[in-house]
Amino acid sequence: MNTTVGDLRFLNQATVTIGASLDLAETAAALAAAVVPRLADRATVYLLEALFDPELTLALATELRQAASVPADSGSRPSPVIHRAMESGEPIALSSDEAVPGASLVVPIRVRGRILGAILLIRSPDRSGFDEIDVLMCTQLAAQAGLGVHNAYLYEAEALAADTLQRSMLPTHLPRFAGVDLTHRYLPASDTVRVGGDWFDAIALPGSRVAFVVGDVMGHGLSSAAIMGQLRTAVQTLAALDLPPDQVLRHLDDLAQGLGDTYLATCVYVVYDPVARRCTIANAGHLPPVLVHADGQNELLQVPEGVPIGVGGIAFESVEISVADGDRLVLCTDGLVEVRGEDITAGLATLRANLAVPGLSLDAQCEVLLRVLHCSERQDDVALLVADLHGIPAGDVAHWLLEPRRTTPARIRRLIRATMGAWGLSAESDVTELLATELVTNAVRYATRPIELRLLRTDALLCEVSDDEFRLPILRHAADTDEGGRGLQLVSRLSRRWGASRTTSGKVVWFEQTI
Repeated sequence: MNTTVGDLRFLNQATVTIGASLDLAETAAALAAAVVPRLADRATVYLLEALFDPELTLALATELRQAASVPADSGSRPSPVIHRAMESGEPIALSSDEAVPGASLVVPIRVRGRILGAILLIRSPDRSGFDEIDVLMCTQLAAQAGLGVHNAYLYEAEALAADTLQRSMLPTHLPRFAGVDLTHRYLPASDTVRVGGDWFDAIALPGSRVAFVVGDVMGHGLSSAAIMGQLRTAVQTLAALDLPPDQVLRHLDDLAQGLGDTYLATCVYVVYDPVARRCTIANAGHLPPVLVHADGQNELLQVPEGVPIGVGGIAFESVEISVADGDRLVLCTDGLVEVRGEDITAGLATLRANLAVPGLSLDAQCEVLLRVLHCSERQDDVALLVADLHGIPAGDVAHWLLEPRRTTPARIRRLIRATMGAWGLSAESDVTELLATELVTNAVRYATRPIELRLLRTDALLCEVSDDEFRLPILRHAADTDEGGRGLQLVSRLSRRWGASRTTSGKVVWFEQTI
């Protein structure tokens, strides 16, 4: 049994070709193509069906799928000899007398003792049978294919885990908010790096306000995604406390310090007030948002640049800007506009140029940006959040400032009844009056300055009571002998949801009703 220089050169070239892909079908096709026509006139590769679905276990897998055929075959079923070779783990050669139409050879595809499939080689009747050299070379190529198939399977399994992790950490559907329409896009850096550190969010705040968040943990892979998940959860928690944007970033930076000094993240945090038509923005080294006006004119908002989350010891600033109904706010990560070797200002200019077409829907706008900015060639993750700002009409807002007197609750009931009647909500008025009275009565007990009451009519009815007392109310069980403590129980039971948060001058307690 002598191998020639030509045999060795063929084995080397074929081995490189077979191991060049992390795709099951491509690896199988490379194996089939490598043996035809040098070793066979036809070749068909069969692989375990479970290899094509990482969610299936390989432990007891027996079903086979035709993975590749040269020349092309519509899909032949594996013969009994295929299963015999896989069961024995050894090549099986059949002479032309035993096989039709010519000599055939079946070689198991295996890796580390596990059988993953087999390759069937067939020669035409005018060729001799397979000798020891042929079997040896086919076994070597099948071993290389087995390693490639196993690596492809492991890659798909890890990619599935990464996709699952990413889906669990990012919102698949953003909530609906009064006065705002939203859409988003997220694209991983590439098909080989399917998970990264970019994130986006939209979070409901008291007073029908909305927090828009876009962030980017530097780096790729599962570790960056894990840090991203922790930062996103932290932002949601801090947002629930209704902290100003600069304080949200300050606390987020403190948290990042505890996660270690190897991770940095940029983040922009925007709070939109649809009643006041204002946005309050704080930035931590991120791209500033772009504000697009109804006429198509747009501007890159001038906000403090800040430093990335994780640097530590740096103060953040908030700025307020006025917005108009019909404006569009665009937030993105730098993967959308950054091209390696080019100044990012060129990408920003292209972004702004493609935001200048008025009348595009949110989804159409996103598709234009992704197409024009060549995201198929991106080398970084892309997170894109686009919001149309509509505001809440003044006619759907009622607002009063009242002195904290004993007669205030009765006056509140009269004001609410009149307002609810004007809004066509008289049927819900009794519950609103009852719950608002409970909150106002508690505010009168402790407030030293005027109490603020606000009603907002959107897809729900929101009632807010603000005073200058910083202590937050606590929902607790009131026993039959207790004289108080039942007000919040009523609010909790009769409202759709309720909450309380501190403000710079005291606190606000609110509840929502379905209308």
